[in-house]
Amino acid sequence: MPEQQRTGVGVAFAVAAYVLWGFLPLYFAALAPAGAVEVVAWRVLLSLVFCALLLTVTRGWPALVVILRDRRTMLIMGAAGVFILINWLVYVFAALSGHVVEASLGYFTNPIVTVLLGVIVLRERLRPLQWVAIGFSALAVLVLAVNYGKFPWIALALAFSFGLYGFIKKQVGGRVDAISGLTIETAWLAPVAAVAVVVIALNGGLAMGTAGTGHTVLLLLAGGITAIPLLLFAAAARRLPLVYLGLTQYFAPVIQFLIGVFIFREDMPVARWVGFTLVWVALVVLTIDMLRSNRVARRAVVEPV
Repeated sequence: MPEQQRTGVGVAFAVAAYVLWGFLPLYFAALAPAGAVEVVAWRVLLSLVFCALLLTVTRGWPALVVILRDRRTMLIMGAAGVFILINWLVYVFAALSGHVVEASLGYFTNPIVTVLLGVIVLRERLRPLQWVAIGFSALAVLVLAVNYGKFPWIALALAFSFGLYGFIKKQVGGRVDAISGLTIETAWLAPVAAVAVVVIALNGGLAMGTAGTGHTVLLLLAGGITAIPLLLFAAAARRLPLVYLGLTQYFAPVIQFLIGVFIFREDMPVARWVGFTLVWVALVVLTIDMLRSNRVARRAVVEPV
């Protein structure tokens, strides 16, 4: 496949993945009266079932067995599972409790958290524009905290849990494909999810099968709705440079923000607009830095010293 066509296909996959992720608040809101814990529990269990079916169809079981024999990789995937569980719980809670706008802030902030993790964990040195972006982000958090009258924990929990999830996943690099990765992560979490379902059922709070046929069908779709965007993203990642993935990742929080403001009618006082504007300025600065750094790196490859 020609490089230009390969890039075009990759962009299409990336946009599709992020658009699907962007519309997730509508799906989770439709799952009420199920609570966040029940929704996430079914999401874990049904994702595991969905992945098992995909592994059978794609004949991916031998590759999974190889990964299962690697103890270090399995432990890393278990740690990744913990952070994605936190992310899912907080995100579903936000969607079910009218905090979609704050959830979108978390994913707007995620690229900046990724930069911070590079500094804190990998001891990377920040470029001047990266410092500017982090400064704007810190100011935004301060403005929003004053506006809310409390710490914007939903946004920061989402940003840091997903940032740490991505950071941990990078440790296994190309050794774990998307289907195997999600299978292992959900397998680690499945016992906890099963216990959660049993406890909720024993206390008479289980929504599955009790809130109508349509609701039950929607819950049963949780596995596919979780896995399909991930597989689209994995297909995009194999075809695109990091800079393209970095630019397309803003589709999801933009859609979430619009859903929160215009569909769920969440409050947007002036101070909140100011906070979001500061975050968007930080992202523009970070994007300019990313594009400039990528251009310099490409020039260095073309014109070696």
